[in-house]
Amino acid sequence: MAPKGLYYEDYEIGQTMVTRGRTITEADIVQFAGLTGDYNPMHTNADYMKDSIFGQRIAHGMLSLSYAVGQAYQLGFMEETILAFRGLEMKFSLPVFIGDTLHVELAVREKKDALRMGGGLITMDVKIINQEAKTVQSGSWTVLAKSRAAEAKEAARKTES
Repeated sequence: MAPKGLYYEDYEIGQTMVTRGRTITEADIVQFAGLTGDYNPMHTNADYMKDSIFGQRIAHGMLSLSYAVGQAYQLGFMEETILAFRGLEMKFSLPVFIGDTLHVELAVREKKDALRMGGGLITMDVKIINQEAKTVQSGSWTVLAKSRAAEAKEAARKTES
């Protein structure tokens, strides 16, 4: 069964992808706090936050980032062809509130062969954008994508064994 996602060779510099939106709910924040143990009152205490600079609770920055990875995965390009998430660098620029709807914009910035690791490194510029078209997080992700050449080399090695 052939992978459904993009191989290293399929990516092109400048290629862009955009996810659908996802609305952040109170349940998301509560569940993320429980999962991570991050019960910082800025995320979990409405009374504490009502007199803050934000006036309300804000979502965990890592919750928004985690959802962005999931939203990108749903596009299908990672399906069975991403071997590893190798790195990320993100800037957290604006708060995310309960009720905000986020989508992700990705643009392939760089490709680097990494045949010994099974493919190549793809670096993408990433923007997480809210319903007001404001960027709440931006940065880059680097993933290791499976290569057809590495897959063929591995198949040949198995045939010889």
